[in-house]
Amino acid sequence: MTAPDAAGPLPEAHFHAGSDALRFWVPLPAQPPMGAIISRQVLQHRFKGRADGSDALATYAANQPAIDAAVVRRAAQGALEPVMLREHDLPATPR
Repeated sequence: MTAPDAAGPLPEAHFHAGSDALRFWVPLPAQPPMGAIISRQVLQHRFKGRADGSDALATYAANQPAIDAAVVRRAAQGALEPVMLREHDLPATPR
């Protein structure tokens, strides 16, 4: 992931078919934005996304505050870019 220009807007989140994951940027307090990745499987299992990933962007948008907060937490813990979110990084969803 190429770092965005600090003065400009963040790049749009996008689904990268080659890695079967959504790639996105999160603004951090007093730091440059951090690139992050969440797999289709995590979106499916944690946020009830479709198994084929066709709704990955919509699932991210619907859960962006929780997903972005997980990236901020991981960055505060010293994670290197890009942050790869795992299921245990995210809050459980009610079944």
